[in-house]
Amino acid sequence: MWLILVDLKKFYSLFIVLAFLGCESVEKAAVQRLQGFALGTTYSISYQNSKLDSVILEKAVDSILYVMNQSLSTYVKDSDISKINRGDSLLVIDQHFETVYRTASQVWKKTQGYFDPTVGSLVNAYGFGPESGPKELSEIEKEELLTYTGWEKASLTKKKTIQKAHPKLYFDFNALAKGYAVDVISGYLRSLQVSSFLVEIGGEIVAQGVSPKTGGLWKVAIDDPQQKEDRKFIKVISLKDEALATSGNYRKYKIDEVSGRRLVHSVNPITGDAFPTNVLSASVIAPNCMLADAYATALMVMPFEEGKALIERETSLEAYWIIESETGTIEEVVSSGFIKE
Repeated sequence: MWLILVDLKKFYSLFIVLAFLGCESVEKAAVQRLQGFALGTTYSISYQNSKLDSVILEKAVDSILYVMNQSLSTYVKDSDISKINRGDSLLVIDQHFETVYRTASQVWKKTQGYFDPTVGSLVNAYGFGPESGPKELSEIEKEELLTYTGWEKASLTKKKTIQKAHPKLYFDFNALAKGYAVDVISGYLRSLQVSSFLVEIGGEIVAQGVSPKTGGLWKVAIDDPQQKEDRKFIKVISLKDEALATSGNYRKYKIDEVSGRRLVHSVNPITGDAFPTNVLSASVIAPNCMLADAYATALMVMPFEEGKALIERETSLEAYWIIESETGTIEEVVSSGFIKE
């Protein structure tokens, strides 16, 4: 497998782990499974198509992920995004980069700046990117980093090059890349006439058709954040021709050695803060996984009421939040159209 070049000890798993219900019976249902490592995490593809050679599929997935890494991975030193981050203003981006860039622009505008892939310098400074860490930033340090943070400080030219208003502006597409990879692999399966499948990378999912095992909708389970040693699920969600992405801070955090405060990877691009909010996790259902991935990231840093209002305005989106109340209890909140059991 082609992998993103990342130290997995530093690449913390998602807060929410999504499990496929009924996987113990996949052999009886003649469901084929392909599993491996990609984008610094694991992937799984479940499908039913006796004519599709699993070896050919694996090679195709390898090729897709390799091309995407070369375009979008900040962990690959000679990738397009790494070159742009170092100041290459003449590089002509490929279709993958353009697709992700345009989606990022759309979500940035819809979220009023709470989703912003130029937050990469702050992410690195806190120790959640390719650089070392962790470290709590001073107000002066945050203010300096914010001077070259902001999606409006970059532009896509007619020549398909990226121009930056500040040379230190740093792109980080991790909040879209996994979701986009799921979409691309799903598109490949559709091109092979596979009508029922479930593609998952690091908890980001696209489900199409029905589960061959049950003949019903694909079901995924979301982990309970209060679990300890025994695995428990807090929510079961049914999906049909939909994408689901989850973002959370329960497990992916670091402790500043000086202050002892918890720092989380969901950095607020407006304030520059990396401190956890009362939103423990946010799951978004969308028409494609890249959108679900981006909006789930935004909901982790937006004030909860603003995030809920956003989802209610966007009729193609539904969301499920796990929130910690002031008393420390866990509350579940769903958008008005979220009926997925």
